[in-house]
Amino acid sequence: MNLNLFVTAITPGIVLVLFFYLFDRHDREPIRMLLKVFVMGIFSVIPTIFIENILSFFNIFSGIFGIGFTAFIVAGLTEEYIKRQVVLKSVYFNLVFNEKLDGIIYCAIAALGFATIENVMYVVFRFSDVESIGFYRAIISVPAHMLFAVTMGYYMSLAKFASTPEESQFYFKKSLTVPAVLHGIFDFILMSQIEFFMVLLVPFIIYLWINNLKKLNMYYADSKHRNDDLL
Repeated sequence: MNLNLFVTAITPGIVLVLFFYLFDRHDREPIRMLLKVFVMGIFSVIPTIFIENILSFFNIFSGIFGIGFTAFIVAGLTEEYIKRQVVLKSVYFNLVFNEKLDGIIYCAIAALGFATIENVMYVVFRFSDVESIGFYRAIISVPAHMLFAVTMGYYMSLAKFASTPEESQFYFKKSLTVPAVLHGIFDFILMSQIEFFMVLLVPFIIYLWINNLKKLNMYYADSKHRNDDLL
């Protein structure tokens, strides 16, 4: 294994994990729990690959419809469902998940665990002869997983802290459907290689950043206000 490629592959995920850890300054999450979620995110690649292979077998479509099935169902829905399961099984019902920002933090950490090992698979093994793949994935693919996770965490927190069971169920469903659709759109644009859609990639990425930074800042302000009241 090429050590330089391995370092290139894991660096984006590690940097973003550190960002979220340091960003959560008012009620910082236990390192042990963060590591648990990150490692579970790494191992979640195994069931994801298994499910994606099964779903790919049933992709009877051709052309753009086949690409759509792969982007939205095989990749988008499967990967976001598995990443959400990581958070549900590891921390969602734990007492440390005690404020809205925690939803974003833990979903991001789970997604970055997944994205880090996925990046190793692509950069170190699958495309080791393509010099630009590490840079491309560092600035687009790994951050994309993070951004989908911010959306997921935003709705998971709304579900957890909802005032009624009906409201909780509504947001819990959105915690899967919205990131899955965003993920599907992202993958569809890249997989289609259609010039018209490729033109939309940059505006779509800008939209993801702006929209999710708003969510992140909203919950950061909520965390600050909540913890200021406890002082």
